[in-house]
Amino acid sequence: MNDTITQLFDRKSVRVFEDRIITDEEKTLILEAAIQAPTAGNLHLYSILDITDPAMKNKLADTCDHQPFIAKAPMVLIFLADARRLYDGFNLLEREVIAPGVGQLLLCISDALIAAQNAVVAAQSLGIGSCYIGDILENVEEHRQLLDLPEYTLPIGMVVFGYPVQQQRDRKKPTRYRREFIVHENTYRRMDEHRLKEMMDTQARDAGLPTQDFKQVLDTIYTRKFASDFALEMNRSSLEWMKSFLPK
Repeated sequence: MNDTITQLFDRKSVRVFEDRIITDEEKTLILEAAIQAPTAGNLHLYSILDITDPAMKNKLADTCDHQPFIAKAPMVLIFLADARRLYDGFNLLEREVIAPGVGQLLLCISDALIAAQNAVVAAQSLGIGSCYIGDILENVEEHRQLLDLPEYTLPIGMVVFGYPVQQQRDRKKPTRYRREFIVHENTYRRMDEHRLKEMMDTQARDAGLPTQDFKQVLDTIYTRKFASDFALEMNRSSLEWMKSFLPK
């Protein structure tokens, strides 16, 4: 594998950082790499918030599911799906302007997340770890006020960056599902009970772990990730974030 592929295979989420700054040069490289990401129509339907205020980082550590490591991260970036900038420009035209809709929202989300991943890959190449924080979607009222977000913007992802401590560098990356369960040729194929069990069993074996009752595994995933308080709050807030993009 070449170095780029190796970096992609090796990258894992980092939540404990060395007490070491990210230099201005490194931050500039990461941000410039993000801006070089593919973007629909070359329109850059996203914005990036560089959170440097320690008080704001502390607040985000609390509002994003009480995760103290967010406040300790040397660099915190929030990637906004942003239709506001172009909409403001369109309103300067002497014509009736259609408000951004769900199609524009999905393009904005894609643009923002592609830029975020460019930043993550660039950071990895510099030896800087990162962790995506999806909880920025929660607590819409607080985050909208804290970040002064206007209509037609949405904080689709936050990423924290820092140099990983040795324990984090040594920690084994979680084993992914095998390609055969993820890649479909031409058309989508639903999985029956046997195939779902096979997917989870092979993941466990690949990780060197004992296989478990796969329905119990599914129940745990459902309880922790889909039916938990934070998941219900994320659904509530996400709908609120999207309301301005929905037909009036």
